[in-house]
Amino acid sequence: MNWQVLISGWCVIRNNKVWVNGELVFEGAESFDFTNFSKAAFKSLDQAYVKFYKMDNLSKIGFLCAEYLLKDNSIKEKYTPDKIGVILSNAASSIDTDIEHQKTIADVNNFFPSPSVFVYTLPNIVIGELCIKHKFQGENTFFIFEKFQPEFMAGYVSDLFHQDRLKACLTGWVDLSPGAEDYEAVFYLVEWDNGAGRLLFHGENLKNLYNQ
Repeated sequence: MNWQVLISGWCVIRNNKVWVNGELVFEGAESFDFTNFSKAAFKSLDQAYVKFYKMDNLSKIGFLCAEYLLKDNSIKEKYTPDKIGVILSNAASSIDTDIEHQKTIADVNNFFPSPSVFVYTLPNIVIGELCIKHKFQGENTFFIFEKFQPEFMAGYVSDLFHQDRLKACLTGWVDLSPGAEDYEAVFYLVEWDNGAGRLLFHGENLKNLYNQ
């Protein structure tokens, strides 16, 4: 069998819309800000996961992208938890939450840091939320780049497969500006498979799907 690293699915969230495998599956009103959009997109998933409402904005968009992508997927039945990884990247790190935390400590006379805010002042907390929800235990890393680097991500993740450290991986880009004025998530589900008709996992295909 000709086993290869293949893209078995992808999800794109931007401009108040959610696409899965190139198909528009949810669209929020044009007037929605990120808060309204994220709430509406979450409710459309029909999930009873109240922790979503406690997450910071970056974790929310990452959570939504993963949930839409994995909604009808059986990777948790196909692979053991230690063989499913999450490798993500962005440009703004956790700046949206960092600013909110800074507001609570800037004035020495009005010092009121919140543990529930501080816990999200690292971008890899997004990965933590996904691993908690889905019980993934494989390799996980968060990279910071000025822009999405498909060639690097394809090479890094592929190496993990070829080293037999992963059988499946959720990878891609999740970025959110201060105040959530701009946001974007593009996730790819990657598997070690011989499935016919699936896209090869390499930089050019990641770039093409990102720009769809």
